[in-house]
Amino acid sequence: MSKKIKIFDLTKQYKSLSNQINRNVKKVLSSGNYILGDNVKNFETKFSKFVGSKYAISCNSGTDALLLSLKSLNIGRGDEVITTPFTYFATAETIVLAGAKPVFVDINPHTFNIDHTKIINAITKKTKAVMPVHIFGQMANIIEIKKICKKYNLKLIEDCAQSFGAKENKLYSGTFGDFGCFSFFPTKNLGCAGDGGMIVTNNSQNMHMVKQLRNHGGITRNLHNHVGYNSRLDEIQASILMIKLKNINKPNDYESIKQIVYRRYKKTLKEKTPLPNLIIIDGGKGQLSSAIIALKKLNLYNKINIIGIAKKLEEIYFPNDSIPILLNKKSEHLKFIQKVRNEAHRFAISYHKNLRSKNFIKSELDNIFGIGEKTKFKLLKKYTSIEKIKKIKFEDLAQEIGNKKAKNIIKYLKEKN
Repeated sequence: MSKKIKIFDLTKQYKSLSNQINRNVKKVLSSGNYILGDNVKNFETKFSKFVGSKYAISCNSGTDALLLSLKSLNIGRGDEVITTPFTYFATAETIVLAGAKPVFVDINPHTFNIDHTKIINAITKKTKAVMPVHIFGQMANIIEIKKICKKYNLKLIEDCAQSFGAKENKLYSGTFGDFGCFSFFPTKNLGCAGDGGMIVTNNSQNMHMVKQLRNHGGITRNLHNHVGYNSRLDEIQASILMIKLKNINKPNDYESIKQIVYRRYKKTLKEKTPLPNLIIIDGGKGQLSSAIIALKKLNLYNKINIIGIAKKLEEIYFPNDSIPILLNKKSEHLKFIQKVRNEAHRFAISYHKNLRSKNFIKSELDNIFGIGEKTKFKLLKKYTSIEKIKKIKFEDLAQEIGNKKAKNIIKYLKEKN
């Protein structure tokens, strides 16, 4: 039976930090203070210090972070917000929830981020803001986008749900615009044990407005200056995030593996250039660019164990026949994205076929007495089926792994037949 492959294994991350997390959570529960307490305040301070912003205001989710930013800038009915079609639903959803209209500008096919050269053509008298998304940890061309916003007097809201830790010109994502919006969904690089979000800004007026809107429109109890929301990060989540932020520069084994895979992809691309003109940006601690590259048919699964990432990405970003967020038939990159989806599908099938074969061989070798893990690994690396092992001459097998081990394998295969 083939083993189900997980693209994320949050239990491993938890186990590596379980003592600290359990201690902090118990401390919060014992305190009786669960809403907007010291953990939230301390985490906001640490987060703003980490990314280099003046202020950080926590909230219920990355989705709420976007919505609160829009509402605090008084963006609503009759307004337009320029954004990308290649993103999670929440980006466009929050614009609509604010009462405004999302205006989609096509992506740059080399980065999958919004094409900044096309933004100006989408600006109208109704345009109030631009909301770029830093997808897959790669930052959009935020320098040029900021220049456009300044020239046309537009607000800039960065969707940083996938780019925590990414840098441009030594500045962290989220610190270029009026607001930077982060998600702490469990699978993010910095994720909590539930939902959570953060808004960063360098403007004190923006900070005060968001603080009010996240707490029913007021900061002082029972004094409500605006119609707001109930969107607060709780103390338990803040205490967990404090620990993870402290350890963000100490990657666990899984993160280290991703870094190794990423570096190998980059090296292979430089040598073989299977993806013409693809711009690969080192996202720092952002979600690695290898996620994009894995979508292409690199035939690297014999060299690198990428753990089925292609199939998972196909499921996440290309569900059924629907292209992400209203990427309509007029998009000049529609065919390109469909092609990538098909290649991801073929890549995944090929990879899983190879994996099943390897698992079967290992299960057979596990039944043979006197065969150690190193020998199994050696055989698995070289042979793709039991049938191929059967065809090896005893002399050749003995030379490769030794007489005793070769005899055990030959004996087992004969007895099985």
